[in-house]
Amino acid sequence: MTFVIRPAARDDIIRQFRYRLLEFDDPQIGLLFLESVEGSIETITAMPQLGSPKTIRNRLLKGLRSWPVRDFPDVRIYYLVQDDVLRVVRVLHGKQNVDRILRRES
Repeated sequence: MTFVIRPAARDDIIRQFRYRLLEFDDPQIGLLFLESVEGSIETITAMPQLGSPKTIRNRLLKGLRSWPVRDFPDVRIYYLVQDDVLRVVRVLHGKQNVDRILRRES
């Protein structure tokens, strides 16, 4: 199975990376975050049914699942499996209004 990271998810990852750089003033934490996202995506690409189903009022996201980022459990990867492709839709922190963000996703 291959994976695709949608532009909004890529922006989420960059935003989380920058936050960690500024908040902790430690590039290693930012790099650990990026490595953890990459490793988590590899895990769910190998076993896409691992993620928890997420019910959301957006018919475009039917079948959406989520999986926590390794070492950063407050951040979750939201993804769809379509044909033989895992599509990373968003990567969101639990303090964000996840339901509202996902309802607006197109």
